[in-house]
Amino acid sequence: MTGRTGMRWVALLGLPFLLGCQTAEPGDASPEAEGQPESQPYNTLSEDEIAAGWQLLFDGVSTAGWRGYNKETFPESGWGVADGNLIVMASDGSEEGSGGDIVSEDVFGDFELTFEFLLTPVGNSGVFYRVAEDPEKAIWQVAPEYQVLDDTTYIDMGTMDMYTHLTGDNYDLQASAVAASNPIGEWNQGRIVVDGRHVEHWLNGQMTVEYELFSPEWDARVAESKFAPHAGYARALEGRIGLQDHGHEIRYRNIKIRPF
Repeated sequence: MTGRTGMRWVALLGLPFLLGCQTAEPGDASPEAEGQPESQPYNTLSEDEIAAGWQLLFDGVSTAGWRGYNKETFPESGWGVADGNLIVMASDGSEEGSGGDIVSEDVFGDFELTFEFLLTPVGNSGVFYRVAEDPEKAIWQVAPEYQVLDDTTYIDMGTMDMYTHLTGDNYDLQASAVAASNPIGEWNQGRIVVDGRHVEHWLNGQMTVEYELFSPEWDARVAESKFAPHAGYARALEGRIGLQDHGHEIRYRNIKIRPF
């Protein structure tokens, strides 16, 4: 954890956004993300990617392909699209001020998922996978999570143990052995590989964690975590991709998936 506290602060310029399912004209003045070819616009697929079976989960201009968790439609507030970004907005923490978590309309079993995210100060979110919706449970109670967080601020707060709770971690279960987050105000690239029971998390080109679902080690970790009371946690062999609304502004773009 010591290596994760050395981030510098960068002011994030406020950008206008549109609410709910409204869209904005594409175009992004944000810093270049690592690995993004200058000739390829964001939220698009190259010919090679198409040939390899990649699919876009976000088109850069609309919320098509997404809806609320346990809902039939996309949230009317709390989320927006602007500047080629899918944005979860800051809220006051109340139910009325939050759009809630969202999930992909499509279901996936084995896949490689890549995405880019931009954190704001104190930002907190997460990417869920193999989400099997349950009307009696929150999304975090049913699916594993790739943590997305302003690590430095939460470590400096000193109010809780941040082990297994930092960016790229297998949330509440497994901590990364590397410090790979970019400073606040710079884009990060996440990658999740799910192949049968084998799962990998990557952050900015470095593997952060890997694990085997349903292994003795996995079961022991779950039994000692906040997920222990939730029968069926992460047992689904297929499910939706989910993005968490934790009440903080987070921007996502270039969300792509390649099913196996």
